[in-house]
Amino acid sequence: MSETAPRPRRKGIYLLPNLFTTGTLFGGFYAIVMAMAGRFEPAALGVLVAMIADGMDGRIARMTNTQSDFGKEYDSLCDMVAFGVAPAILIYSFSLHYLGDYRALGGKLGWVIAFAYTACAALRLARFNVLAAIASSNKDFYGVPSPAAAAVVTFFVWSCVDDSHSLFSWLSGRVPFDGSDVLWLAAPLTLLTALSMVSSIRYNSFKKLNLNGRMRFLSFAAVVGVLALLMIDPPRILFLSFVAYALSGPAAVLWRRLRRRHSA
Repeated sequence: MSETAPRPRRKGIYLLPNLFTTGTLFGGFYAIVMAMAGRFEPAALGVLVAMIADGMDGRIARMTNTQSDFGKEYDSLCDMVAFGVAPAILIYSFSLHYLGDYRALGGKLGWVIAFAYTACAALRLARFNVLAAIASSNKDFYGVPSPAAAAVVTFFVWSCVDDSHSLFSWLSGRVPFDGSDVLWLAAPLTLLTALSMVSSIRYNSFKKLNLNGRMRFLSFAAVVGVLALLMIDPPRILFLSFVAYALSGPAAVLWRRLRRRHSA
């Protein structure tokens, strides 16, 4: 009696998680188109949609057991567009192009900084793919994740162009701001955010956060308070929240060093 050969695995891709990943790509593409047209607030919303879709695709893939190598590679490519290229074009179109008025690097300093951000995002994503096993084992990220870095740059622009009570209104008393008004902050913010992505500082990935478990009342009240503030002033609260996350890594390193020095 001859044994039946195993049936070959059917080739294809999983629709649901890759549909959300395509939403990440669409949000980044939409942000690029809007930024090139000078519509910076819709561009920021496009990056926000990309961030939401990027946070959903992995969870859906794990919940439905539809992880695949194709999905991982596709997700990385879409992240590069949404969180590497789109924020760089957005900050350049809004503010960094004014650096062309200066003679530094032949008037090309603005797009050099924007390209540095894009290159660092590509290096960050490549390193994440290589060190995925280490990142999943210790539940930490090395360097600021590209979506968080994109949030810092994108929501900075959104905070400046939003018509309601600007974060920097005490500087000039004028809302909204033109990119030339905040050039002194946009250039170093973009460069430092780019360098933070390729740093070796560890950041919490929040993979240990259990949304199905119990939490203390004060923690729940804090979450509700943050959500309330987010509804009142989305661009400023989002910007400050992600800046705080970007600073949490260096702050933790400094705190550990101070504790070791104190104990010694």
